[in-house]
Amino acid sequence: MTAARDRVISDLRDRIAALEGSAFRKPAFLAFGVPEIDAVLPGGGLSHGALHEFAGGGAGTVDGAAAALCVAGIAARTKGPILWCLTRPDLFFPALVQAGLSTERLVFAEADKEEDVLASMEEGLSYGGLGAVVGEIVRLPMTASRRLQLAAEKTGTMGLVVRRWRRQTEASDFGQPTASTTRWRVSALPSEELPVPGVGRPRWLLELIRAKAGECAEFVVGACDVTGRIHLSPGSGDREVEALGRRGKTVA
Repeated sequence: MTAARDRVISDLRDRIAALEGSAFRKPAFLAFGVPEIDAVLPGGGLSHGALHEFAGGGAGTVDGAAAALCVAGIAARTKGPILWCLTRPDLFFPALVQAGLSTERLVFAEADKEEDVLASMEEGLSYGGLGAVVGEIVRLPMTASRRLQLAAEKTGTMGLVVRRWRRQTEASDFGQPTASTTRWRVSALPSEELPVPGVGRPRWLLELIRAKAGECAEFVVGACDVTGRIHLSPGSGDREVEALGRRGKTVA
């Protein structure tokens, strides 16, 4: 009897999914390609049909440069055009290309107010033909985050929020709850050492602050390469990394 009931329920779910398109659709995930990171994320990566938050930590709390480059690398590994919504047009294009994101894929939506940035993001997520929608904002109200999350779920488009503050004190807003599926903090670390004098690959302290149905974690990683990928870097036990992690946690 139970088996027959389960078959009926399963059949109904399949029919509803076919009619509504996404009601019971298994979400797709974008893996980082780093087993240690993907293992702590439900589904083994970042959900495409979801909203994800990123903020800078340490000395980069205000400018959010490391967070923006991390987001650029993630967006670079999606398929389709990228809509980037902002109020301050100060992105450094060569850095985006270095993180794997071709400027030919970028479509910018510049607004005067953050409310317009949120509206542009929702419109882009609802469209459904984009690889990802990125938005640079100071505050992310719960109601707005829910609307963005629902729009992402409907079309399967990934939403990426870069939290950029104008002053250090505003960073406390990162501790407020939102509907985002994951929340990350990216802090710049000294570059990787080279066997010869020179500038090594940049490193980040990548902190998973929150994940639905997942656990918090932190990793020392090499910054995005020209394919948008990161790699696990040695040095997780360094005092400098541990100290930076403690300082970063005080603002979240």
